[in-house]
Amino acid sequence: MAKGKDVRVRVILECTSCVQNDINKESKKESKGISRYITQKNRHNTPSRLELRKFCPYCYKHTIHGEIKK
Repeated sequence: MAKGKDVRVRVILECTSCVQNDINKESKKESKGISRYITQKNRHNTPSRLELRKFCPYCYKHTIHGEIKK
């Protein structure tokens, strides 16, 4: 029995502090990129946007990575 929509969907998590630094560009030491992770979430259990603390290699620390739209 096939379902119309998959319960588990693939989401992209992006570093929120890298995005803010990229817009401001105030510091002399600018980041060279934006950290992104790909993961899955259950659509029924987590209908809102996902936010996880992950390591950002550009910020050199653990930051909040938020879900972005594909």
